[in-house]
Amino acid sequence: MKARERALELFREALLAENRRDLETAKRKLDDIMDITREAEPELYFEACFRMAEVFIQEDNYRGAVKCAIRGIYRAPNGELRKLGIKRLGDILVILKSENRLLELAENMEPTLALIKDDEALHEFTTALVKIARGEKVNIDSLPEEFREVIETITG
Repeated sequence: MKARERALELFREALLAENRRDLETAKRKLDDIMDITREAEPELYFEACFRMAEVFIQEDNYRGAVKCAIRGIYRAPNGELRKLGIKRLGDILVILKSENRLLELAENMEPTLALIKDDEALHEFTTALVKIARGEKVNIDSLPEEFREVIETITG
């Protein structure tokens, strides 16, 4: 079975599990999707990352949601999906801010930062998020506009 067909089957199974509130099964299925689509089907990998982020939000695991969103943005196969991913990450960060949980981003982000080290803009943005979570001031002037907008939304 091709990666795409298998991934679509797993998406159905993950959604059914999520609807049953069986979030562990949903996460396993989404992990499987990410494994088989990482190289072969980047659009499906992107969607699996953001679906996983939504499952993490349901579990109140906001740091996990942010990490999945960042992975999705990092591997976005084109500029349009990258911009969509940044917007979706911004929505997740607004939820974190409204729940007074931005501080969680200050913990254990090193593996994510290491993963994205070769994407200068995303790395700088993620580093800025960690600093904001720690209560530090950040200079966002060098960031692309879509990243600046997200940071301004959560700091303004």
